[in-house]
Amino acid sequence: MDTDSADRALSSLPPAVTYTLIAIAAIVVILLFWIVRKGRRVPGEFVFRASRWSEGNHIFPTQVLITASSLTLYKPQWVGRIEESIHMAHVASIKIDTKLVFSNVYIESSGGQDPIVCHGHSKADAIRMKELIERFQGEYYGKKN
Repeated sequence: MDTDSADRALSSLPPAVTYTLIAIAAIVVILLFWIVRKGRRVPGEFVFRASRWSEGNHIFPTQVLITASSLTLYKPQWVGRIEESIHMAHVASIKIDTKLVFSNVYIESSGGQDPIVCHGHSKADAIRMKELIERFQGEYYGKKN
């Protein structure tokens, strides 16, 4: 189909249908922009982003930021986000559950709250997260690793 025939086919549609198609296209573009914006990487040196192909991360992937003083889990939502933080001094244990493709990381605090659960990380990322937490805890308590 050449451009003239496409223009004729589009111009033969009633104006209400044309405006509806334009509105649907605009909504799709806005939704895609919002999804990309909410899924952008959190600033920081040690940020681990879950795969979009994993459980609970299809639209907005969860991210974990690890610093020398704390661990923060970011869960984006359509409006706002949920953040959970644990100070390095309060990390009690780290459990890595390796599945067929992705790994889940469970980080328990000494405060007795529910563990921070991170689904959909690669095995290498899960191991790196554990190593960083252990290293930062060692530095916090004055141990040399």
